Amino acid sequence: MRDREIDVLSRIRRGLLYTESEASFQSSQRRSDLIFDYNQTRPGDTERRRSLLESILGSVGARTVLASPFHAGFGSNVHIGDDFFGNVNLTFVDDVEIRIGDEVMIAPSVTLTTTGHPVHPHLRVDFRRFSEPIVIEDKVWIGSNCVVLPGVRIGYGAVIGAGSVVTHDIPPMTVAVGVPCRVVRQITEEDLATRGASS
Repeated sequence: MRDREIDVLSRIRRGLLYTESEASFQSSQRRSDLIFDYNQTRPGDTERRRSLLESILGSVGARTVLASPFHAGFGSNVHIGDDFFGNVNLTFVDDVEIRIGDEVMIAPSVTLTTTGHPVHPHLRVDFRRFSEPIVIEDKVWIGSNCVVLPGVRIGYGAVIGAGSVVTHDIPPMTVAVGVPCRVVRQITEEDLATRGASS
C-alpha cells in the first residue's frame, strides 16, 4: 500500500474529510454487481441468496433474512449477526463499517449512512466527505423510514420509532422517536404484558 493510500485511510478512520478521488483505490471492495444479482434472485432461491450474501457482506450470521431490494455503497463493510431481519429497501451507505448485532429487526425503507458532507459548498468539491462507523447492538428494532447518521450507536434492545432521524447514540432498552430522535421512555417489565405477549 502506498503512502498516499495509508494517509487517506488514516483520515477516514479519524472521521476527517477525504475526497472521492482520494478514496478511489478502495473501489475493488465494492460489491455492486453481486448486489444487483442478489436483488434479481427469486425469494425462494434461498441457497443462491445465501451464497450471494456471504460474497457481498463483510460477515453474515445464521438465519439471516434480507428482503430485496437492498442497496449498499460497498457491501463489504457491512457485518450482520444471527437472526437478522431486514425488510425491503434497506440502504447501507457503508464507506466505513456498519456492525449489526444478533436478533435485530429493521423495517422497510431504512437508511444507515456512515457518511456525511461538509456544510460549506466549497468543501464539497470532488464529493468531499467524512465517515464514521455505525453500531447497532443486539435485539434492536428500527421502524420504517428511519435514517441513522454517521457515528451512531444504538444500544441493546432499543426501539426506534418510524420516521425517526437518529443523530446521536441511543441508550439500551429505550424507546426513541422523532426528528431528531430522542428517548421518550425506558423499556420495562410492563412491556411484556402488551400486544399479545404470551403468559
